[in-house]
Amino acid sequence: KAYHFLSAALRNQTAKQSLMRKNFRFWCVLRTLSFFTFCFVLSLCKFLTSKSVRFREQRKDLVASVDKKLPNGFLEDQEQTVVLLPRSPSPSKHYFPIPLDSLEEEFRLRLADDGKLFREEFNSLPCGFGCGTFEEASRDENREKNRYPNILPYDHSRVLLSHIDGYMGSDYINASYIDGYREKNKFIAAQGPKPETVGDFWRMVWEQKSATIVMLTNTRERKEEKCYQYWPEQGCWIYGCVRVAMEDVTVLVDYTIRKFCVQHHAADGCRPPRLVTQLHFTSWPDFGVPLSPIGMLKFLKKVKTVNPVHAGPIIVHCSAGVGRTGTFIVIDAMMDMMHAEARVDVFGFVSRIRKQRCQLIQTDMQYSFIYQALLEHYLYGDTELDIASLEGHLHKLHNTHTQMDRVGLEEEFRKLTNVRIMKENMRTGNLPANMRKNRVLQIIPYDFNRVILSMKRGQEFTDYINASFIDGYRQKDYFIATQAPLAHTVQDFWRMVWEWKCHSIVMLTELKEREQEKCVRYWPAEGSVSFGDYVLELKRDTLCETFSIRDMLLCLQEKQTRLVRQFHFHGWPEIGSPSDGKGMIDIIAAVQKQQQQSGNNPIVVHCSAGAGRTGTFIALSNILERVKAEGLLDVFQTVKSLRTRRPHMVQTVEQYDFCYRVVQDFVDIYSDYANFK
Repeated sequence: KAYHFLSAALRNQTAKQSLMRKNFRFWCVLRTLSFFTFCFVLSLCKFLTSKSVRFREQRKDLVASVDKKLPNGFLEDQEQTVVLLPRSPSPSKHYFPIPLDSLEEEFRLRLADDGKLFREEFNSLPCGFGCGTFEEASRDENREKNRYPNILPYDHSRVLLSHIDGYMGSDYINASYIDGYREKNKFIAAQGPKPETVGDFWRMVWEQKSATIVMLTNTRERKEEKCYQYWPEQGCWIYGCVRVAMEDVTVLVDYTIRKFCVQHHAADGCRPPRLVTQLHFTSWPDFGVPLSPIGMLKFLKKVKTVNPVHAGPIIVHCSAGVGRTGTFIVIDAMMDMMHAEARVDVFGFVSRIRKQRCQLIQTDMQYSFIYQALLEHYLYGDTELDIASLEGHLHKLHNTHTQMDRVGLEEEFRKLTNVRIMKENMRTGNLPANMRKNRVLQIIPYDFNRVILSMKRGQEFTDYINASFIDGYRQKDYFIATQAPLAHTVQDFWRMVWEWKCHSIVMLTELKEREQEKCVRYWPAEGSVSFGDYVLELKRDTLCETFSIRDMLLCLQEKQTRLVRQFHFHGWPEIGSPSDGKGMIDIIAAVQKQQQQSGNNPIVVHCSAGAGRTGTFIALSNILERVKAEGLLDVFQTVKSLRTRRPHMVQTVEQYDFCYRVVQDFVDIYSDYANFK
């Protein structure tokens, strides 16, 4: 028994040891497999990471190149080329003309989903490269005359200059004939002149009998030359065989008009001089397209007005002569088509003119801007008046009733509600730290034109004030529209006045109206008062017929001083608008006189919320300036432009009507047009 017991125990022990050895081998194999699996996964991760890094580097390079890209699509390399946008992988489609009554709906459909349908339509356009040859542009003697080596004129549509004996390629210039809506060769699309092609440019102006030049770029953008200045600032210059003398310059907020006396000097004597007008659109941003098409439409109308009936082609140029140039030409042609056929065919027209010059319209943003401009013109039309028509127009506005039984004035004002409030562009003003700085939560400045203060050291969100830059008639950012200071924003108000070198403040509210606080007293009743780092001393308080003038000395930390003049208008009733316009005319004249004496730095304008009365004052300042300069006015578009810069500018129909009444009073007071100036 003992033997059997010991034998059984020994067998059990042997079996256990055998099982343990098997388990040990199994775990060894498993650990080895795990180790190799881990190594394999690690190697795979490193491989994928290196691929990802290379991809990110390539993408970064691509993004960097796109970031360098200007609105016309040019890169900042030494040898610049126009970036040719990638074509859509989908097959090309054809898009049919759009009736005007469907234009708004079609525009909104294309604009949806971040402009997806606009991109599809733009990418379906034929690029035009197979429509002709570039032999003349590619010749060695002409290569240096091209600003961008991949934007060249076709041989069949290029502008030929007269040949100069002994000079190879003297008949070449980078310029192409482009048709209008129905007029053959209505335009010449040209690149911006280079130093070595200025003589050729003026020779083209003379030989083509052109009377109008449209310039759509600034000479320098983002520190890079886009176009050589091919005209004299004053006096006269001689370019080759053409003498160009500056006759007159008019600078406006969106464009500048220059008039030249041009004369050709030939071996057989001088030709009679001609007047050539250059209209230089200065409001195209460095990136993208203008925020609103209003400025471009006004500019286009001016071009049509200035160009003589029997003149040669209108010469249009930007830098390469394809992007902004094409945009201008297409808007002009489609507006003509709109009036002739009550429809537009942007796709068809761009496809056609790309056979005359490649790559006209370079980006989908430019393409959608064309539609935006056409829709603007269709919805609102031409609302410009000359002063002789004002009285009749006012009678019509006050006596015509619409289908909804609205007076014409109310209907015109109602159209202003179509100006969308861009809440997505109010991020800074809606930050929790800045909300308490806003007097009215519905009136917050847009991020793209808000007044930015210097950041206080160690304090976040101290660069914000509820204030917006607004353009004047002749000068950008001429006004600062702001709310009345709150008790805790007075220091920010004076900081803004100091940092932006303002000398004029216009106040259009009383401290209290209808038993409600509209504005805190931000100036001393007498003597001096401190607001943080700023000390304000009242020097003089003068009461005029409808407004007070307060002269104050603003001091920063007792070191630097500046004279500031406040114009406090008392003629605005608590309800409605002033009964007559004389008081407003007087205060606008007083402010303009102060600006001429102190320098044209921004004018601070405020009421309570910085929209209703503030917008009315700024609108009237711009309208009256234009009436004095041109004898023209456009109340609707002036107010509409203000509303694209700050919400609710000119807030009520009474304020809108007041704008018209002030202009009429102005005309009545200065009935002799010579007295306007």
